[in-house]
Amino acid sequence: MRRRELIAGATATAAVGRPLWAQQRAMPLIGVLGLTTPTIDSVAANVAAFREGLRETGYIEGQNVRIEYRWAERQPERLPALAADLVGQKVDVIVTEGGNATTLAAKNATATIPIVFHGSDPAALGWVASFARPGGNLTGVNLMSGELIPKLVELLLEVVPHAKLVGLIRTPNSAVSLPAEGAQRVRLQVIDALSPSEADSAFASLVGMRVDGIVVDALNRARLAAAALRDRVPAIALFRDFADAGGLLCYGPSIPDAYRWKGRYAGRILNGEKPAELPIVQPTKFELVINLKTARVLGLNAPQSLLARADEVIE
Repeated sequence: MRRRELIAGATATAAVGRPLWAQQRAMPLIGVLGLTTPTIDSVAANVAAFREGLRETGYIEGQNVRIEYRWAERQPERLPALAADLVGQKVDVIVTEGGNATTLAAKNATATIPIVFHGSDPAALGWVASFARPGGNLTGVNLMSGELIPKLVELLLEVVPHAKLVGLIRTPNSAVSLPAEGAQRVRLQVIDALSPSEADSAFASLVGMRVDGIVVDALNRARLAAAALRDRVPAIALFRDFADAGGLLCYGPSIPDAYRWKGRYAGRILNGEKPAELPIVQPTKFELVINLKTARVLGLNAPQSLLARADEVIE
């Protein structure tokens, strides 16, 4: 009896003496690297969609996975240090927010930690070997934003048929496909912008050039939509939040869907899959939203053929 008690006591002592990591598997850690700020409504909705995708693979924040967030507050110069901080935290995977600039900062910070991103044509930028087999430590969602620029120009011309000069505010490090020379009847003036001040400056420059319309392929879309409405400039962009903020029109893939995919991929990587073998996701659904209120303010008539194709018309 005393011998059994001695053995039991020795076993208990050994268990107490074991370090915590030996007693239970450490909770995996995801690092989120963001260019913007979580206080923006659209960003908060995107983070919620990311968590939905994680749940689909069995992970719930705070229960069986931890997430460390690093936000640059729209100061792109902070991204390299924030990315290095996440690498120093030894995160299991980095998920980027804010497009190609954020992904580039993460890519420069590590060649080994998996990175899940959304952005524009990573193959054209040389970030992945192919969409089917990325081949390195990056995978995610190609929003096709660069490839959609010619389509946005076409849509703008349907509403502003006499346009001759169109401005394009573009995110740096984006693979934008421009309309072929002579294929369009307009001249395209391209300005790169990332920070709010750069976007303001780009917009002011284009207005000063008396452009007939502006295509937005950049962050700060709500800010630019408000400026376009204020200065009575027809402006269109890729994503839904632009039309909601007063922009004339948007056409592009769903950003929340992209974040759900990023959540799924982060979970699959935590479950043992390799980013090199996870195909780049291509959007299959594109949303056309027309802000008819803005069209009226600008004195424009959206053609019936365009209204009939719209997924939603904001009255």
